[in-house]
Amino acid sequence: MNGQTPVVITDLKIPFFRLMLFFIKAGLAAIPAAIIVSLIVTVLAAAIAATLGGNPAFVIRRWL
Repeated sequence: MNGQTPVVITDLKIPFFRLMLFFIKAGLAAIPAAIIVSLIVTVLAAAIAATLGGNPAFVIRRWL
């Protein structure tokens, strides 16, 4: 192992409320990230539909 000693973590002490605050912040940060990703996917889908000659009337009729 090139002189390296393997390390095994057996315990990690994190106070409950600090961990809870981290997960709340991560959940709140996921909301704008999801909005940005959905906008990017929408723009890409529109670009692909425009490139391939997608007909919006056909798409609307198909889902109704």
